[in-house]
Amino acid sequence: MISHVTAVSYGPALSDDDLRQVRGALAAAGLAITDEDTAGDGRYTVHTAECTTSEPLTDAALAGLRKAVSPAVGAGFGTALVPDGLRSAPRKLLLMDVDSTLIKQEVIELLAAYAGKREEVTAVTEAAMRGELDFAQSLHARVAVLAGLPAAVVDDVRAEVSLSEGAAELVAAFKAAGHAVAVVSGGFNQILGPLAAGLGLDRWIANELEIVDGALTGRVLGDVIDRAAKEKYLREWAAAEGIPLEHTIAVGDGANDLDMLGAAGIGVAFNAKPAVRAAADAAVDLPYLDTVRHIAGV
Repeated sequence: MISHVTAVSYGPALSDDDLRQVRGALAAAGLAITDEDTAGDGRYTVHTAECTTSEPLTDAALAGLRKAVSPAVGAGFGTALVPDGLRSAPRKLLLMDVDSTLIKQEVIELLAAYAGKREEVTAVTEAAMRGELDFAQSLHARVAVLAGLPAAVVDDVRAEVSLSEGAAELVAAFKAAGHAVAVVSGGFNQILGPLAAGLGLDRWIANELEIVDGALTGRVLGDVIDRAAKEKYLREWAAAEGIPLEHTIAVGDGANDLDMLGAAGIGVAFNAKPAVRAAADAAVDLPYLDTVRHIAGV
């Protein structure tokens, strides 16, 4: 039985030595290169190597191949091994985290600045993203410092939010190819809603800040969008779109993204915390979110 897998390498600039290292690692892992292509746009270079193996490409086998190839990932570049079934799928679902992934900022930190609590909240956020704190408990604690702020600060914060480099291009490429794009966030609907509408996202959800008499109460409404919820929505939305789970791509940076990264057809760590980077199927350590389209074959 012949199985097909694609090795996608990316970095600011891939040297001949980098590519020789990748080719050597692929060969040592039992992968035979059948075709190669190199592309770039001045921001980063992408090298794609179509490979075959005589072994069945089970989840365990793919994990083994990724582990075998990982030493070939040098400083400043990465290599993702992607099953042919995902790259050639007629329809895919891209699901992304929002804070520090789709956007450059952490919204809770921007809000906390208006309460004079940014440093305190930033420390809690970083611990939660490293997986050191329960996300739901940490969210309630961080939102509590916002009590009494006028609701108008939400508009001020929305104006401070900026998309990650390549985010709009990534969404546009997936949508143009007929794929579904969604985001799930531990942030807040009041910020995400207009952003999602502007990008034309198919599905989105985040936490809801409670506002009473024109002021934030320091509470969120309903169930918290946490680590388990992110995986739940990945599965639910893939099913609703009629897309097999193995044809999904999840992207995130923090510990609350780990479950959806693990459940997706491929989980991509984007400038992620070390524990997330180590657990993901692929890691992008570039500031350009549209690198993900090359991994997915879009």
